[in-house]
Amino acid sequence: MDTTQTLIENYLAYCSSQKRLDEKTLKAYRIDLRQFSEQTPPVELPALSSAALEAYIAALHKQYKPKTVKRKIASVKAFFHYLEYKDILIRNPFNKLQIRFREPAILPKTIPLPVVETFLTTIYKQRKTATTLYQKRNALRDAAVAELLFATGMRISELCTLKSHDVNLYDGTILIYGKGDKERRIQIGSDEVIHILSEYRHDFHTEIEGCHHFFANQAGRALSDQSVRRMITKYSSLAAIDLHITPHMFRHTFATSLLEADVDIRYIQEMLGHSSINVTQIYTHVAVAKQRNILATKHPRKDFHI
Repeated sequence: MDTTQTLIENYLAYCSSQKRLDEKTLKAYRIDLRQFSEQTPPVELPALSSAALEAYIAALHKQYKPKTVKRKIASVKAFFHYLEYKDILIRNPFNKLQIRFREPAILPKTIPLPVVETFLTTIYKQRKTATTLYQKRNALRDAAVAELLFATGMRISELCTLKSHDVNLYDGTILIYGKGDKERRIQIGSDEVIHILSEYRHDFHTEIEGCHHFFANQAGRALSDQSVRRMITKYSSLAAIDLHITPHMFRHTFATSLLEADVDIRYIQEMLGHSSINVTQIYTHVAVAKQRNILATKHPRKDFHI
């Protein structure tokens, strides 16, 4: 019988070559499965009992939030299904488990639109008042990054891996490779955003050509997600914004703003690259301003004369 570690490595190779999972997913699987092998009894997997799995899941609940526990269980469960598929397991211990727990709904955090405007204005002001060419070029790139995050709702990982040939500024479309290498094309609806992206591409042409990524630093390397986070923190501080803004909050703000503007949720689902409408529906809970407006203007109580 192969060791647990060998089986895990074989499974990860299968996920890479057959299921074509991306590197981030494979990394998460590796971490989850290593933790599983370290925290369960040192027995061959076919001999692992349902009781041992229950003890492992109970230990996870003591260490992590429900969302993380759910992911870690899913990683191990998928691994056991693979072992069953390969006839390494005759009896899958997960088949006897009832795993149900309520995951608290965490509403997405958005940025108030006046704050988004202040944030963007600060970047453009920084570019205008910069005293060195280095500062001016950084501010130009930072404006392009922030504008694209807000204009498309793309994930920071998608932005940082965006290739130069995936950006078509002639027709204003971006080809995005999302989770699981799923492709989606999104249109940029603002001429001002297309203009700043065109300026950036022209100015950073050499760096872009050197690394083949659309967003690059002045050393000619692809822009990292940490650089984007530092950039957001920098301009939030310069603008005296009393709110911790993350890149993902631009995505949440994009989705919520469209929902409040009466855009069909299925269009929003497509633009965000969600595989299921259930994921997108969390935004229906945050459109508070729209609800207030509807109830204030449409509810029959407004016509009562008491």
